[in-house]
Amino acid sequence: MLFTGLTTRFLKEFLYGLWLTFPLLLSLGVTVTMLGQAVGRLEGWSSFESFYWSFITATTVGYGDVRPTKRVSRILAIAIALVGFTLTGILVAVAVHAATIALAAHDAAIKAS
Repeated sequence: MLFTGLTTRFLKEFLYGLWLTFPLLLSLGVTVTMLGQAVGRLEGWSSFESFYWSFITATTVGYGDVRPTKRVSRILAIAIALVGFTLTGILVAVAVHAATIALAAHDAAIKAS
């Protein structure tokens, strides 16, 4: 039941959409990483803490276990969040597009039978 025609069509379209948007997604991910490393240097964090914090901030989860204290770091945190919104928005748009195509194909198959 898991891999019905609807599921496989969605996965195919979703993966194709990710492939098409990969350069943009990669650029945004690198931007988040680099900004996070810059904040980490300013704050004296390890590379891993900086990476972790930047993606927690980019996804707007914000656990609060690691947080910037300097003004410049906080400004960069805002930039990371804005880039994260864009990254998340693109992923959601690709998923919605894939679902729309899969559901349309599913509805057409039902009408044809």
